[in-house]
This record gives sequence, C-alpha cells and structure tokens, in this order.
Amino acid sequence: MTSLSEANTRFAYDLFQQLRKSEKKNIFYSPLSVSAAIAMTYLGAQGTTASEIQKALHFNEVTEKTKGGATTVPVKKLGNVHQQFQKLLTELNKPTNAYELHLANRLFAEKKFSFLQEYMDNVNTFYLAGMETVDFVNAADESRKKINSWVESQTKEKIKNLCPKDSINSATVLALVNAIYFKGQWSEKFNPELTEQGEFWLNKDTSKPVQMMKKKGLFNFSKLEGMAAKILEIPYKDNDLSMVLLLPNEIDGLQQLEEKLTAEKLTEWTSSQNKSRTTVALRLPRFKVEESYNLQEVMSALGMVAAFSPRDADFSGMTGSQELVVSKIQHKSFVEVTEEGTEAAAASAIIMCKSALLFVETFHCDHPFLFFIKHNTTNSILFFGRVASP
Repeated sequence: MTSLSEANTRFAYDLFQQLRKSEKKNIFYSPLSVSAAIAMTYLGAQGTTASEIQKALHFNEVTEKTKGGATTVPVKKLGNVHQQFQKLLTELNKPTNAYELHLANRLFAEKKFSFLQEYMDNVNTFYLAGMETVDFVNAADESRKKINSWVESQTKEKIKNLCPKDSINSATVLALVNAIYFKGQWSEKFNPELTEQGEFWLNKDTSKPVQMMKKKGLFNFSKLEGMAAKILEIPYKDNDLSMVLLLPNEIDGLQQLEEKLTAEKLTEWTSSQNKSRTTVALRLPRFKVEESYNLQEVMSALGMVAAFSPRDADFSGMTGSQELVVSKIQHKSFVEVTEEGTEAAAASAIIMCKSALLFVETFHCDHPFLFFIKHNTTNSILFFGRVASP
C-alpha cells in the first residue's frame, strides 16, 4: 500500500508534466494545496466521480482495495486516505520556532443551500476545515472578496485575488479553499557580501544579469549519471524542511531532464538516503516567481472528467442528491529565495455550482533548473517549480 506522501509525489509529477506543456517559462505550484482542496470534494463524491478523483490523485494506491472502490465504503473505512490527510495536516501545522509553516482549509457555502451534517462533520474532522456561510445568490462579488480576504490573511498577503472577478456568481453554492504558507531561514545563510552580479543563461546564446548568491560548504549532493544532471539539498533551520535543486549538466539540458523525470525518481529524490555529504561550491540566483493557473483542463487531462460534467457529476455525499458540479479550480502561488531563506505561499479554490570528498564539487545554477521544497519528516513535497528565467 502506498502512503499519502507517495501518492502526492506522483500527483506532483503528473501536474508538472501537464503544466510544462504551457508556454510559461517559470513554473511554481503547491501540489499539496491542490490535492488537499480536491480531496475535500472527494470526501463527498460517489460513483464514477469518486473513482476518477481517486485515480487522478493516486488515492486508489493508498486506499484498501474494496469492491466498488470508494463509493460503497463508509468514510471511516475508506482505506485511510482521509485519516492520513488528518495526520499530515496536523504534522505540518505543529508549532515551531524554527520556521513558519501553516496550511488551512475552509469551506464557503451558500447560506440557503443545505449540506449533509455528516459531510460537514467529516470535512472538519479530517481536513480541519470550518464552514462559513455566505450569500452567493444575492451578493456573489462580496462573497468572492470574502474568500480572497481569507486567503490573503492565511498567506501573509502573498496570494491576492485567488478568485478573480466573475469566477463566482449567483449559481455558486460552495467554494472549497486551501491556503499554504511557508517562511524559513536557511540552516546556514548565504553571506550577502558575497552576492554579486552574474549571468544566468536562458539558452546557449542568451543570458541575463542576476544577483548570484554564493556559498561553499557541506551539502547532501549526488550526480545523477543517467540523467545528465546533479542534485543538491539545502536544509532550512532545524532540518525539518529542505529545498532540493535539480540542475542539468548542460545549459540547454532542462528539457531532456524533464523528459527523463519519472514519479519513481521524484519519490527516490525526496529521500536524502541517496545523497552523500560533499563539499560543494554553490551558486544560486536570487529569484521570485508568481504564477496563476486554472486547472480544469489539467485535471480533466489527468482523468478527472465527471466532476466537471453537469450530467455525470455525483457529489451526493455532500448534499444527499446529485445537484453539484465543479465549475472551476483556481490555483495561485508565490516564492521568493534570498540569502536569508525562502518565503512561499499558494492557495487553491474548488468552485462548485449547482448544475564528503577532498575536492570541491561545483553547483552553479546559472542556467534553467528545477527545485522543490519538501517536509522531511513526512517526505511531502509542499512546492514544486522550474526556474527558466529568474
């Protein structure tokens, strides 16, 4: 049986392979934020709708194999996907002085629409999500602003306008929202006095000036021989979280690295066991990436189809009848990397409506690279990104 963190890593990989098809150079998103938001809909899904969400998020690899899948099994016996989410969210939200990590869920429901008490109790128990009633029917835009305001407050104002104008209207009956915020200092900070202007090569012919940070020290490091790339892990204070950098050997090697990337390799690289402590001269540009995604097409491509179909959607576990359909999945993200550390945030909204060696290795991130931020204790990828142009 696969753990929830492995399922989420597979989902992180699937999302990346879909998002890299777009024209965007830089990519940044929180697979955990998207997964948690969709999982709250899965809690109330039935039939084909449930089984498609299960497969798209790889929950079918976590749940116990039962005839009829998730649909005929009570929540308490549901192969513990929801219990594992409860444990994961509790673990991630543990108070600590080493860094700020906060993940919150909230449901905004139309005040005149009735939801099953069992669903509301379960979403509160497993996803620590409270429900707030709003007036979508008569005050859709005010309700939208209320949702955006909650997201802003949860992400220290890094994620603004998650739900853009007209994304919510009088037909909306439920918005399931997830917000994640992280701010952590490096275990050993970069010395700002060593930062200098350097070149970042967008391709073999074109470069741009960047502020290049420098540090020489012991890092978990490995050469990925079959991938023509190398991997390096930078720990945050207290070592509970790390940033993992995946750097192609060649300036134009990112596409080949992305094509060779597999979910299994990503799972392997989230583990520190395959890296050795090595003295490395690291160069990493300061960078900031902000992205916004509409994920309906992406999730449909991953097999989550019925949820968007007014004819086929079955969320009767929420209401007792088949009258809800997912109309939008919004996701926004932010990351900034400096000498001090990293600040990152993301939010997702599901809108539902009715119908060591002696020589020194070098690790110069002066050309496009991939990175992810992971929670080491649970082996969970919190954020995933590509820097093609810092």
